Amino acid sequence: MKRIVWSNTDLNIDDWRADYSEWLEINDMDGNPADDWEVYNYMAETNYLYLDDERCNLDIQLSREIIAIADLGFWNGRAMGYKMIESGNIADCLYTNLEYAEWYVDDDGDLRFTGHHHDGTNCCVYRVFKESVTDEQVEFLQEKLYEGKATQEMIDKLTDPIGFEIAKVYGWTFEESENLVTAA
Repeated sequence: MKRIVWSNTDLNIDDWRADYSEWLEINDMDGNPADDWEVYNYMAETNYLYLDDERCNLDIQLSREIIAIADLGFWNGRAMGYKMIESGNIADCLYTNLEYAEWYVDDDGDLRFTGHHHDGTNCCVYRVFKESVTDEQVEFLQEKLYEGKATQEMIDKLTDPIGFEIAKVYGWTFEESENLVTAA
């Protein structure tokens, strides 16, 4: 199950037409709710403002830096990569230069990103380093990611999911299982 934090991948202008009409009326502005281009611009701009709201909602400072582990789609194939988010703030995960993007929390409590561009799709998972992890272990994981040899076992040993912190903000719950901690 996806718990959507923010998305612009499945926006439908017909869903926004009434809001645009109301916005025009409230602001005593001229406009045409039947004009798809006008409604599209309103929809896109308003939805991007919602992304700013989510950054405010998720201004959560974690105790360690966050690593964004990426599976990148290029015109000539896929590659593994990573980016360090040194601030350790969850809000800093919500940035992209891709036209279509979505951030969500999965059933395992991982914050994930999917972004689409002209060459393909980029996927990313954001994890926070565990308190006990040394600088050498951070460098080890970075090296394995760079080489494309990192395993899920390595990632799980050195990092924790951050979606449970996000769940606290939105009141999301998770089913208990032997592999999953319940968000409180």
